[in-house]
Amino acid sequence: MMNCSSEIVFTLGGLNNTKTTKNIYFAFSFLIYLFTIFVNLTLIMKILFDKILHEPMHIFLCNLCVNGLCGATAFYPKILMDFLAESHTISYSACLTQIYVIYNYVFCEFTNLAAMAYDRYVAICQPLQYYSVMTPKKVGKLLVAIWLIPIVETTIGIMMTAKLPLCGSRIDKIYCTNWEVVKLACTNTTLNNLYGYILMFLHVFQACLLILISYIYIIRTCLQSQVGWNKFMETCLPHLITLIGFTLSVIFDVMYARYGSKTSLQALGHIFSVEYLVVPPLVNPLIYGVKLKQIRGSLWRTVSRRIRALK
Repeated sequence: MMNCSSEIVFTLGGLNNTKTTKNIYFAFSFLIYLFTIFVNLTLIMKILFDKILHEPMHIFLCNLCVNGLCGATAFYPKILMDFLAESHTISYSACLTQIYVIYNYVFCEFTNLAAMAYDRYVAICQPLQYYSVMTPKKVGKLLVAIWLIPIVETTIGIMMTAKLPLCGSRIDKIYCTNWEVVKLACTNTTLNNLYGYILMFLHVFQACLLILISYIYIIRTCLQSQVGWNKFMETCLPHLITLIGFTLSVIFDVMYARYGSKTSLQALGHIFSVEYLVVPPLVNPLIYGVKLKQIRGSLWRTVSRRIRALK
């Protein structure tokens, strides 16, 4: 048993490539990271500084982009350094920090998507009461809940993991996850596993259930008129694409970590296990920027002014 967890240095697996291949991966990942930062910051700044976009839906979208930047930043800097390094290690404190930020990103994403589903439900099913229901005060409370609930949940989980004595130092992933660290424990981890299952049920399942119920009412309302259906396609379709893609990628990562083979298709498993950290932060701003008419129009006006200024 390792007596002092703070002195542990974990060895990460999954990057057994040649130097040439690593350099290619580094260049490709670095460009994706820069583009992810650019598209998210563009949408965030546009929503913050354009008063036309100061609507609840756009505020939640802005929050989604901020959270996406947190998730991407928890993953990219470390993997970029590993592509350039001979050995792939991470300190115990850095590993727990990465776990904390990634898990907080995941739970915050689900909570934010649930808030967006509720906003769409009120906007489509109760349009006349929308502004009396989605008041600035209520939006503020929802934003606090979106961040506060995941922070509390993740903090408890990390504290439980930090108390475990460890008997190993190899993590079979290209980044740290709670499950990989818990597997290295020398003692019984039933309490940690139980907390994980409770958390999945109370947070993820309830968020998905709220979203499902909201969309049952939304779709039923939208099917009654062509105008309603057009509104659904414009504002709700991007939300559904984001939700489905994110949920499937998280489920795959959880299932593969527990039941996936460690010998066959390992490279494919590593690729799919980072999908929820790479694709949503990159794609979400693009999907919403294209589909939401107000954002698309605002971006186009900005680009047009810049073009005219250059002439």
